[in-house]
Amino acid sequence: MEFLKPKKQTGKGSSTQQYVDVENIRDGVIVLKSGALRSILLVSSINFDLKSVDEQNAVIAQYQSFLNSLDFPVQIVVSSRRFDIRPYIDRLEDVEKQQENELLRFQISEYKIFVKNLTDVSNIMSKYFYIVIPFSPSEDEKGGLGTKLLGIFQPKKATQSTGHLFETYRSQLLQRVEHVSAVLSGTGVRVSPLNTEEIIELLYKSYNPSLFNTTVLNNVNDVDISSL
Repeated sequence: MEFLKPKKQTGKGSSTQQYVDVENIRDGVIVLKSGALRSILLVSSINFDLKSVDEQNAVIAQYQSFLNSLDFPVQIVVSSRRFDIRPYIDRLEDVEKQQENELLRFQISEYKIFVKNLTDVSNIMSKYFYIVIPFSPSEDEKGGLGTKLLGIFQPKKATQSTGHLFETYRSQLLQRVEHVSAVLSGTGVRVSPLNTEEIIELLYKSYNPSLFNTTVLNNVNDVDISSL
């Protein structure tokens, strides 16, 4: 079962679009070119080392329970991004300008220089954790024989044929999302499904890694999926 990853380029002069598996994004669901659906969960982190031994064992047991409860594949993605300190530096500069006390203004200036030097000599990274949950029309358990055959032999057509079928598949995908969210919450992490705009922004940054440190995506509605 395919997941969210770029395909390998096999020829020269080919359009980048044909190496992107995403066909459409609607109602917080990714529709792949194969007709399969994907939902993405953003998962928070926990400071495992600061927990007691009993708490650590409880987290491990709950995570083991989560893995054993799955009867479908999932993809766990860790995205590391260099931390953008510029907004914080700008805020310090504003406070420095408004500070009337000369000593405090000097201390803010020294602190600002310290933070700049620290980020210059070390790569401070922020990590984001995602779980990609799949669903294929061939896995449909609620449709009739005709719908099931359509999902097996023509999954792309099944996804796009009628709004009713898409809602049926999306409903079954969301059942998986709710299951993963409920079980993972027992480990102490927070789980949040990404909506359409958040998915577009995530994919835009994933397919344009050289831009996300210098470009702020203000209006994701202006992004054309086909240009990713």
